[in-house]
Amino acid sequence: MKTSATLKSEKRLWGIYHTDREYARELGDPLRTVVEASSKLIAEESAAQIGFGDPWAHPVSSEEVRHAQ
Repeated sequence: MKTSATLKSEKRLWGIYHTDREYARELGDPLRTVVEASSKLIAEESAAQIGFGDPWAHPVSSEEVRHAQ
């Protein structure tokens, strides 16, 4: 018998970078800020709401959070 599991939308940390440089994190561009959200889209929307233009979200570790500017 198969049972259905409740899906939980776990929040994670997302680093916000400039959109015009999708590989910004790999090219050394600064991490602009960090938001907590359950998805990339929600993280980008949250960053835009707090005033970051053209945000691009990428998952970050708690270690990387210290480098946000």
